[in-house]
Amino acid sequence: MTPALLHLDAQAVRRLLSPAGAVAALAEALRLGVDPETGPGRTALPVPAGELLLMPAAAGSWAGVKIVGVAPDNPAAFGLPRITGSYLLLDGPTLCPLALLDGAALTTLRTPAVSALAIRHLTPERGELRLVLFGTGPQAYAHLEAVLAVRDVAEAVVVARDAERARHGAERLVAHARGLGVPKARTGTAADVAGADLVLCCTTARTPLFDGRLVAPGATVVAVGSHEPDARETDTALVVRSAVYVESRAAARREAGDLLIPQAEGAIGPEHIAGTLAELVGGRAAPPDPKAPRLFKSVGMAWEDLAVAVAVYRAATLAHGTDSET
Repeated sequence: MTPALLHLDAQAVRRLLSPAGAVAALAEALRLGVDPETGPGRTALPVPAGELLLMPAAAGSWAGVKIVGVAPDNPAAFGLPRITGSYLLLDGPTLCPLALLDGAALTTLRTPAVSALAIRHLTPERGELRLVLFGTGPQAYAHLEAVLAVRDVAEAVVVARDAERARHGAERLVAHARGLGVPKARTGTAADVAGADLVLCCTTARTPLFDGRLVAPGATVVAVGSHEPDARETDTALVVRSAVYVESRAAARREAGDLLIPQAEGAIGPEHIAGTLAELVGGRAAPPDPKAPRLFKSVGMAWEDLAVAVAVYRAATLAHGTDSET
């Protein structure tokens, strides 16, 4: 008999799996042999409201597909999120649907978990970690929480891209950081990257957010805002200086504008990528040069959604003790 479909809304997704749990799910998927290099590419379809994205994946006993809507006018015109979507989790052997998850909530959990897993391997533990965070949206909030799951942060500087957001959104995020136990939190400017141990770029920017020459040797920069080959959050100067890590070389060569633009300029070659997330987790990546910044460029991949969706589903069935609809 076909199992009843679990419906897991945004609140349920957030309740059932913590940021630390999502990080653990990704690490476990890589340890069990998921190969990000063989994952299918993202399908993007332009539509009148924006863009539809389709991201399927299969691994082991599971399969799934995420359908995402990117509607840039939603916030201003309708008071709705810019990103919408759903995730359908399937039983691998039969392809019977098991659960329907809120896609935006899944992405907001998955993307910071990928970043945090990379940070765990690229950013040394130290008691006075200083964070500079670009962005004031859901990903910025979620990245702050995910970083705190893997590192102690003594200071958080929030940088917004325009004055209006700096007065409102950035100040709210600063208050949130203080509520999470970050003793020093304030708004700042792009120049604050000069003193950062960790820089997080969680924006919709299409051009660089800061001068990459300011980033200190040994600092880590994580850029997650774009999966388009003609958009980037970091500049060529930073990429050239940095040891660069990605989720997969194949995906980066398709979608990572932060790397593809410098390559088109002749500043770097394809071999500039120092390692992948799987190589970091498996201990196969060479240690980063302490005299160079570390740049982790994420584009988001379907295997990550599947790994986190499975962890959410397992937590849901364990909590309810049944496969019946919730």
